[in-house]
Amino acid sequence: MMVFLLSMNPASPTMAGLRPDTPVPVEIKLHQKSRLFEIVFDNGDRFELSYEFLRVFSPSAEVRGHGVGQEKLQIGKRDIDILRIEPVGNYAIRPMFSDGHESGLYSWDVLHGLGLRRDELWRTYLDRLATAGASREPAECPELPPAPAPKCGLAR
Repeated sequence: MMVFLLSMNPASPTMAGLRPDTPVPVEIKLHQKSRLFEIVFDNGDRFELSYEFLRVFSPSAEVRGHGVGQEKLQIGKRDIDILRIEPVGNYAIRPMFSDGHESGLYSWDVLHGLGLRRDELWRTYLDRLATAGASREPAECPELPPAPAPKCGLAR
């Protein structure tokens, strides 16, 4: 388990883009075996979010697109890992996922909102997967075609 204890400067508790009432994390834990991201906020809210959930709901343009209706359904992310987390100022983190995704900046308000809406978002995601006929399971390696038989003669 990796633990991150966060300390905010009480003189400047807010950052650009965050509301003054945005809860601030006081502790973040990565539970590698169970693939759970645990976050505790200064208002007492505590959430456990699966790595898969965080990856599927990445705030990156790659996942969300650049506008309504441009979201890209994330499939095959059940076994995703978070390799590490980088802090971004005093307002966000950037997780590095095992599939190479690292462009999502998870601000405190985004993380808090994901925690509050986890169950609703997850049900919607599962419905979208079912409608698309897609799966949470990682894609299997496709069978390689057989190698061509060696030529049995010399060119003349």
